[in-house]
Amino acid sequence: MQEVLKTNNPVELSFAEAVLKDAGIASFTFDTNMSVMEGGVVILPRRLMVADEHVNRAKAVLAEAFAADARFP
Repeated sequence: MQEVLKTNNPVELSFAEAVLKDAGIASFTFDTNMSVMEGGVVILPRRLMVADEHVNRAKAVLAEAFAADARFP
């Protein structure tokens, strides 16, 4: 598994998950339960992970979806 997105923005994370799902790429969110440790404040970023074989395609799909976002080369 490799990280394709790291964010503390729940809307951005949800959008990215939906985009990948529509593209047929399974994704998994890591660090979701860290909010318990931080007291419910969204400080610690969540990581969106995909299988190694889907990393390049996932990054391309996300780059197109986020259009001007410089984090996706």
